[in-house]
Amino acid sequence: MNGSEFLSFIHPAGWPFIGIAAVLALALSLFGGVPFILGLIILSWVIYFFRDPARVTPTRAGLIVSPADGRVIAITDVVPEKSLGLGEEARTRVSIFLNVFDVHINRVPIDSTVALIDYRSGKFFNASLDKASVDNERNALALTMEGEHPYAGQRIGVVQIAGLIARRILCFVVPDQKLKVGQRFGLIRFGSRTDVYLPKGLEPLVCVGQRVLGGETILADCLSDEKTRFGEIR
Repeated sequence: MNGSEFLSFIHPAGWPFIGIAAVLALALSLFGGVPFILGLIILSWVIYFFRDPARVTPTRAGLIVSPADGRVIAITDVVPEKSLGLGEEARTRVSIFLNVFDVHINRVPIDSTVALIDYRSGKFFNASLDKASVDNERNALALTMEGEHPYAGQRIGVVQIAGLIARRILCFVVPDQKLKVGQRFGLIRFGSRTDVYLPKGLEPLVCVGQRVLGGETILADCLSDEKTRFGEIR
């Protein structure tokens, strides 16, 4: 990887933190080898955290891809919060937990237009807990789906949720903006969760415990009538 490739591999939002970690490593070097090594480890982790790798996104109409890297920790039917504007009927919510070693860039799940964005400050419980969806700091997007499939015109919800040590959610898009599947739309700093509210009647094609990749793993298919999948560790 040459210099320009390295620069493009790191998301711009990470450079201030990388600079701080580099200064810390330099300061620790004044205290000898062990502190300096500790500083290099911290610097390496910060660089690794803010990586922004390219992804190969399936573009066939109707495919809904994961908006985040991580592990599926829950698939439940819940009534979305009113602020999302998704109606009062229960929808299937797929919850993806991102640990501190996952890529934290969020990606658009399907070709769509931003219907609304609703940010709410909150607490910082462990993002793997169910109450994190309600109590934690979060940024919710309602997206009007587009494309040649039966769910075009309906809304899908994507919620960025801060975790135990996350203190900042970034959103790169604005209301009424047209988005392409796989496009980067946000970033959550240092451990978090992303919830996806599927349209009513659409079954998820992932299982609890499964690892997913943002912009690549297919969460659901608007053109499929396959039933909910189940899996087991083998």
